Parts: sequence; C-alpha cells; structure tokens
Amino acid sequence: MDAGSKEWQADGAPAMLIQTTRFGAVEIDDSRLLEFPAGLLGFSSYRTFALLQPDENGVFFWLQSTESADLAFVVTDPALWLPDYQANIRKEQMEELGMNETSDAQVLVIVNKRDQSLTANLQGPLVVNPANRRAMQLVLAEKKWSTRHELVKFAEAAAAKTA
Repeated sequence: MDAGSKEWQADGAPAMLIQTTRFGAVEIDDSRLLEFPAGLLGFSSYRTFALLQPDENGVFFWLQSTESADLAFVVTDPALWLPDYQANIRKEQMEELGMNETSDAQVLVIVNKRDQSLTANLQGPLVVNPANRRAMQLVLAEKKWSTRHELVKFAEAAAAKTA
C-alpha cells in the first residue's frame, strides 16, 4: 500500500501527504524527500523516505518511508555525538550521489533502543546529497566503528518509572 499522495500547498509548491503509524497523516514539503535508489539494508524495495523533524531543537529525526506507513527509523547526525566520526565515501559512491566533494555530504546514522541505551549504527551510515536529495546507506569496511555505539544510557530511576 502506498503511504503517500501528492497535494499542492497554497503557494503552489508541491507537498506530499504521507500516512504514518506514529504521527498519523503528515504533510511534507518535497524538499524533505530523500531517494535511496538501492533502498536500505534489509529494506531494498523501499526507496523514498521523508525526513521528519519532530521539533526545531531536537537532535533526532524520523526517516519515514513514503511507501509504507509502518516503516520508519530514528536517525541523528553522528557529528553531534562524535566530532571525529567520518564516513569514508568512495569516489564511485560520490559519483552515484552526484557529489564532487565529501564535504557536500550530510551524514546520518540509524538509532536503536537497546536495553537501557540508545545506540547508533556507525558502521552503516546514511549519506545524503542535499543538493539532489539522493542518498545511500554505506557499509564501512573500517572496523573502528560499531553497529551499536552507545549514545545515551537511561537512568535506572527513569527505567523503573516506565516499567
């Protein structure tokens, strides 16, 4: 089932109304759409995602599929947590994304809740060319980074309240 349909904003700019299981129907501007030509690892048939920002000051975003209302990932900019983090982008990957410089890339990582922590998959970053909104998930050969790098550990008191 297609989770998105095109609408037009009052100013004539195209917008898309997408259905989500977390937020209900959400209208998004086309500039928030990202195209993953090869999909994501394990989700290769889903290629168009919207980057949803729950609030202006937040550090976490939702990468919501426009093709499936229940497929969404929490993502964040790894530089906010690890200033020395780098996703090494090969020349052919840059060409595929239409980029000339690695500095043009926006890098995001998928965040998961694991036990009492939020972890980030630093081994499989998402690289976005903001100019054309083409994106891909990399698999880094370098083993310096983990698929479960701890970002935040929840306090025991907070964990007891939610139990």
